Amino acid sequence: MKKFWKWFLIVIAILLVADIGATAYFYHVAVVPGHKDFLSSQTALKKSDPLYKQKSWFQSAHKQVWHETSATDNLKLDAYYIPAAHKSTKTAVIAHGFMDDKTKMGASAAMFHKMGYNVLIPDDRGQGDSQGNYIGFGWPDRLDYIKWMNLLLKRNGQNQQLVMYGVSMGGATTMMVSGEKNVPKQLKAYVEDCGYTSVNDEITYEAKSMYHLPYWPLVPSLSAMTQVRAGYNFKEASALKHVAKNHRPMLFIHGSKDKFVPTRMVYPLYRADNGPKQLLIIKGAAHAKSMATQPKLYTRTVKKFLSQYVK
Repeated sequence: MKKFWKWFLIVIAILLVADIGATAYFYHVAVVPGHKDFLSSQTALKKSDPLYKQKSWFQSAHKQVWHETSATDNLKLDAYYIPAAHKSTKTAVIAHGFMDDKTKMGASAAMFHKMGYNVLIPDDRGQGDSQGNYIGFGWPDRLDYIKWMNLLLKRNGQNQQLVMYGVSMGGATTMMVSGEKNVPKQLKAYVEDCGYTSVNDEITYEAKSMYHLPYWPLVPSLSAMTQVRAGYNFKEASALKHVAKNHRPMLFIHGSKDKFVPTRMVYPLYRADNGPKQLLIIKGAAHAKSMATQPKLYTRTVKKFLSQYVK
């Protein structure tokens, strides 16, 4: 019996060490900012890009650099601000995706600018030119976006009409913001594109689809490590729970061929929302490619939806 318990404890110790090692590795993969092998590294703008015109405009557009301090952890955050071509009280706050930054949101910025909006594009914590040693997946960042909105109101006046728009992680961030009680009253509507239901759901999905790993023990261990190192856990970071608290207008967009944030995630999100809402599924669009797949339909839908609430 003693021999059995000895080997039992040895096996448990080996499994525990293996779990800690695997957790540390995947924390670096998922939460630590830096190059990710599973993400496209293409940066050069090509004329074959269906959004070439919009992105080209963005590259040459005059951009003001704004700064703000994060709501927690006292980090210096960075953003681009592009004023409308003609003085406007309408401003779009744009949230980028996982390991993207403000420089990658040119097509979205061009779309809103053409609609007559000022545009503010922050870098999330740990990405772009913002400080931080972790990716928040939208959860700590949701509070930062509210600070950015208040900065807009302070600089541009209390008569601003704000819209929040985000793609992928930015879409989830947008929904997380929508459930907060202190969102400024000047925020008139949201547009979320291919956001996930929760960080827990997304990490679980990616662990299975990319690494063929089960939920247990990796995801709970990774969530616990993130709590210790970054101050949040995966289960609390829920767009689904937050969008259920929303009563303002929201447009949901998702590609029918999304394999990174699976299309099925948009349906419970849409059902949970309690405000005026609309759902647009772009046929044949892969992850974060809805605008590029159907640019006219995409832009027309966003413009028509927002025109009901932003005058």
